[in-house]
Amino acid sequence: MTTTRRDFLTASVTAAAAAMSPDVSHAHEHDHQHQAVPSDPTLRVKALESLLVEKGLVDRAALDALIDAYEHKIGPRNGARVVARAWADSAYKQRLLSNADAAIAELGYGGMQGEHMVVVENSSKVHNLVVCTLCSCYPRPVLGLPPLWYKSAPYRSRAVIDPRGVLREFGLELPETMEVRVWDSTAEVRYLVLPERPPGTEHLSEEELAALITRDSMVGGGKVMPPGQVARS
Repeated sequence: MTTTRRDFLTASVTAAAAAMSPDVSHAHEHDHQHQAVPSDPTLRVKALESLLVEKGLVDRAALDALIDAYEHKIGPRNGARVVARAWADSAYKQRLLSNADAAIAELGYGGMQGEHMVVVENSSKVHNLVVCTLCSCYPRPVLGLPPLWYKSAPYRSRAVIDPRGVLREFGLELPETMEVRVWDSTAEVRYLVLPERPPGTEHLSEEELAALITRDSMVGGGKVMPPGQVARS
């Protein structure tokens, strides 16, 4: 699904560029021809990182440690463990849906940008999608760093206007009979989607269940696939 999201962003940026008049585009190019900023966001980040390190403003080792923490300790693995526990323990699931902060804290997760959590449950009749229309509010203690597509202006606007269309571009085709609910995260409230448990997983342990759960499924951009199956990209 990563490729689909990159295509989604690329197409949106291309359309925005095409909408510019030739005069405006030429003037912009003339004013900034001395700059050589890569068009790919990843390259821009790397260029900025190199500049900060070169000027002694950032310690690369400390930065690597921070990224590692978000990817491996404060990342989607935490949220996957929360979801797996909810699938395996019905009492915990009820606590999670009624008081997410307390239930998540039971597993040792919480803190800044993870306060005032609300968990919304997917079912055979309802699919939930999370967005932040103002910026990129995101439950970092359980999901780590937000992906680029989540922070993009096209996603933030289109997820509200045409959520089915966005999900379709992500490779998730929902039946017309299924209700789609869009939840707008803010600095006060952040959402976590409790995806449906896939069939054929009744014999799996919590650890094995957690291995199936993806970041995208906990935002609503995808579903959890049964063992041996891979989500469409």
